[in-house]
Order: sequence, then structure tokens, then C-alpha cells
Amino acid sequence: MKGLIVDDIHPVFLERMAAIGVEVDYKPTINRINTEQIMANYELLVVRSKFRIDQSFLAVSPKLKVIARAGAGMDNIDEAYALRRGIVLINAPEGNRDAVGEHLIGMLLALMNRLTFGNREIREGVWLREENRGVELGGRTVGLIGYGNNGGAMARKLAGFGVKVLAYDKYKAGFSDAYAKEASLEELFEEADVLSLHIPLTEESREMVNAAFLRRFRKPIYFLNGARGEIVAVSDVLDALDEGRILGAAFDVLPVEKFPALLEADWYQRLILNDKVLLSPHVAGWTVESYRKIAEVLADKIASYMAK
Repeated sequence: MKGLIVDDIHPVFLERMAAIGVEVDYKPTINRINTEQIMANYELLVVRSKFRIDQSFLAVSPKLKVIARAGAGMDNIDEAYALRRGIVLINAPEGNRDAVGEHLIGMLLALMNRLTFGNREIREGVWLREENRGVELGGRTVGLIGYGNNGGAMARKLAGFGVKVLAYDKYKAGFSDAYAKEASLEELFEEADVLSLHIPLTEESREMVNAAFLRRFRKPIYFLNGARGEIVAVSDVLDALDEGRILGAAFDVLPVEKFPALLEADWYQRLILNDKVLLSPHVAGWTVESYRKIAEVLADKIASYMAK
């Protein structure tokens, strides 16, 4: 098998491919146009998020047998069309699930303990204790939407905090374990103090978190999104923050990412001016360790495919 890698990946992946006899061309700086010009030569494509693998791209990839996504979500791939073509789709959510869980809990603790406020104020010569009094996570209820690799990892990371974890997953049943109790959406609306998203982007989940959804929570909540930005209507979250129905919101992902495009989003100024919002640049699953683990998981799965 001959493969093309169009995104940055840990060197261990190249070593593993050589060991199983897969010849790969490593071109992490290549653009889509140049990729399309050479795709007729390859049976394997390794991609992260550089560009969308759609029908027009697959039309110039006649030999393609496997698409390997170096990450969790598959929303930049036309899965339905690829599967109709008989192309095998591989991803590596096991590789970054621990990173995502740790990052989101870090963001949650920063919000609840006003860490960004205290840090900024001290640097500005201001010493305020009462104004920066935090609230504790222990004893609260955390609601997870989605209980796959990332949701399960989040629940395991929360185990030492003395919280109740409720998990809703539309596509699974009977998954209660030592870390989370299976719950309905209604139970999350009734009980959650914290809501964290762990679902892929689909047409069904696009802007699922909107004004109507947020109005259903009985209590004010802390809100975390480390899944996909397009799942959330950002303006509606900002409205809920203004109205006190959300106490703090953490976004690692946004519907529009990177500059200058982000500057043009109609909610961007409101987002950055709201001091109850904490932001990070889509790095929850992108640690030093996950960089290697993703490559290893992907290599293991390709090796299993080759062994069939």
C-alpha cells in the first residue's frame, strides 16, 4: 500500500508504517490543489483537519482504499459518500481523550475559582480576596452529552472530585458504570450544575445548544464545549450568560476559527468582552502526549486493516 500524509504527524507513525511495509509520502505543507493533482497514486490518505475530503476530492482519488483521520471527529470527511465508495474510515479518538478531559476540567476549575481574574488583577497591582471567592466543584452534578471515548474519559477524570456524573447518549443504552450514570436529557435539565459536550458534529447536532435548549435547565449552569464549535449557537450562550442562566462558559472550539475569519463573526466582540467566558484555540486534544498517542493508535488500526 502507498500512502500520502497531508498533515503534521508524530514521527512514530512513519516508523510504524515502514515496519508494516506501507510506503508513505510525508507532505505536511501540501495544499488541497496540489494534493488533488497526485491523489491518483495513493491507496491511503492520512489527514487531520487541513481540508474537507468531499466528493470532488474523492473523484480524483480512484485508488483510495483507506482514509485515516489523525484525531477524533470525522466531520471534515464526507463519510456517507466514502463508505458508498467502499473506502475504510479510521480515526483515533482513543489518542486524545485524556487530553480533552484534563483540559475541560482545567477550564471549569478556572471559571469556578476566578483564576484568570485573580491572575490579571495581581499583575495590575490589585489585591482582591472577597471579590475572587470561588465555588467548589465537589457535591455538584456534572451532565455529559455523549458517552464515547471523550465522555468516558471526562467522567473518569471527574471521579476524584466528589461529583455526581450524569451522561446522556442518544445512540447508546445500558452504559452506566462506576464513573457515570446513564440519564435522559430531562434528568440533565433538572439536575445539572455543569454541562459538557462530547458529541460529534452532524446535521442533527448542528446548533443543538441554542436558546430553546438552554431555557430547559432548571438551575444556572457552567457550560463547556470541547467538541465542535458548530454544535453551539454562540449568541444564544452569550444571551444566557447575560441573563444569569449560564454562570460561566468555556469554549475550546468555535463555529468560526482562526483569524481573520473570526474577527468577522457577528458574535466575536460580545464573546471576547464577556468576562464570564474562557477561551482556548482548539487545543484541548492537542498535548505533547496526545500527539504521539494519536499516531500510535492510527498506526495500530492501519496495521490491523493490513493484516486482514
